Amino acid sequence: MAVSRERLRAAYKDACRMEIEALKPGNVHLFADGHGMSAAQFMTSAEVSSGPLTDPRLPVGQRMLEAVRATRLAVATNTNLGIILLAGPLLCAAEMAGAPLHDNWLHVNLDSVLRAMNMDDTRAVFEAIVTAAPGGLGEAANDVRQEPKVHLLEAMREAADRDVIARQYVTGFGDVFGVGLAALQAALARGEGGMWPTVFAYMSFLAGFPDSHVVRKHGAEAADQARQEALAVEAALHADDDETSRIRLLIGLDRRLKANNVNPGTSADLTVATLLVHTLGVQLA
Repeated sequence: MAVSRERLRAAYKDACRMEIEALKPGNVHLFADGHGMSAAQFMTSAEVSSGPLTDPRLPVGQRMLEAVRATRLAVATNTNLGIILLAGPLLCAAEMAGAPLHDNWLHVNLDSVLRAMNMDDTRAVFEAIVTAAPGGLGEAANDVRQEPKVHLLEAMREAADRDVIARQYVTGFGDVFGVGLAALQAALARGEGGMWPTVFAYMSFLAGFPDSHVVRKHGAEAADQARQEALAVEAALHADDDETSRIRLLIGLDRRLKANNVNPGTSADLTVATLLVHTLGVQLA
């Protein structure tokens, strides 16, 4: 039995909603807008991109391109390219499973989806990147303005050392499953509720490695500074379970990052992907 498009679409929108509802330092969220964007724009982006991303008539690359086009038409800015690049293959992988037969079903299906992508998918993804016009990413993944000369996975492999989204394509979404999902599940296991599992997933990325969006915009030193600050805040969150104190810590880091125009957008994108994996696992288990 195939997984219904409605369930996939709901899982995607739920993941986007949970991410935007969590206080993620440096990003746009319900506690504070930032970087010339609002939480409402992200919610609109989730709604309009959910249709193309779950359209069973389209191959995965075209789904991502149409999702980017729909987003640009709705909000006229790049709110979700990284989210789309991560969610597209994950949703196609989930679509393959009616009743999961083993614990790592999604990971196995994802590998099949990534390997099956062809040059048409590559062209569509390159066009999606150009259409979204992200700061610096066009130079990070081959030259996406030209006709692709290599398969998408090869293009992503060439960019993987400087772009964490690209790295997911060549590691089977290793950071999503191995870093973010582990942090999310650990938070749930110790009884964290509300936004806190999402916060801990996000902080695992921000504290775990330099955010590649920050590296592109501000350089490696600024990205490492943000990571060091995140490490200290992450440790403090684990040490203090008082919600008011925790929120104060997060808001402090949020304000410092935004004052310097530092937006850890890659960490936020990975968080949405983590939430999507978790939500799909819960819904389809």
